[in-house]
Amino acid sequence: MTAVTEAPPGLSLVFGVGDLLCALPLREVVETIRPLPVQPLAGTADVLLGVSVIRGLAVPVVDTARLLGAAAERPSRFVTTRTGGGPLAYATGPVRGVLPVEPDADRPPPPMLAASATRIVAAVGVLDARPLLFLSSEWPLPSAPRDEWPLTSPSPSPRTSSSTSSSPSPSTEHDEWPVHDGT
Repeated sequence: MTAVTEAPPGLSLVFGVGDLLCALPLREVVETIRPLPVQPLAGTADVLLGVSVIRGLAVPVVDTARLLGAAAERPSRFVTTRTGGGPLAYATGPVRGVLPVEPDADRPPPPMLAASATRIVAAVGVLDARPLLFLSSEWPLPSAPRDEWPLTSPSPSPRTSSSTSSSPSPSTEHDEWPVHDGT
């Protein structure tokens, strides 16, 4: 296992979200795990599936497909990231792996992206002749319902069961979590 703080620069975790390819800088990734039960929260934006107990912490889980306007799908992985406000989990499709890709600092996101999308999409690149969206884990979680937040899609998203997990949790802080695939 490799601690996130030891991740060399220039590496990104690449994963699918519907037909999209997305990447997060490896230094922001805590771990990838199979989806856990999620407890929905009333009154939150539809991009927030709810909270899940991950390593003993209540972690917000974002519906990445809805966030990016992709076709809704049942998540196959949670990608947990480190943010200034604490851990955040992205519900995603399959993880393709850790690849030596990073956004080009000299190429900002295309100006056609909506201003609200540039809060999440830090850059757009190409991988295997497909667009690659470089996401930023440092964006404000919306608190408004779907109809008040412009990034949400009107299509329904799959929800995970709301049962609680009773798995043991380590007493370490999330900054010390190792990167592993959760299998």
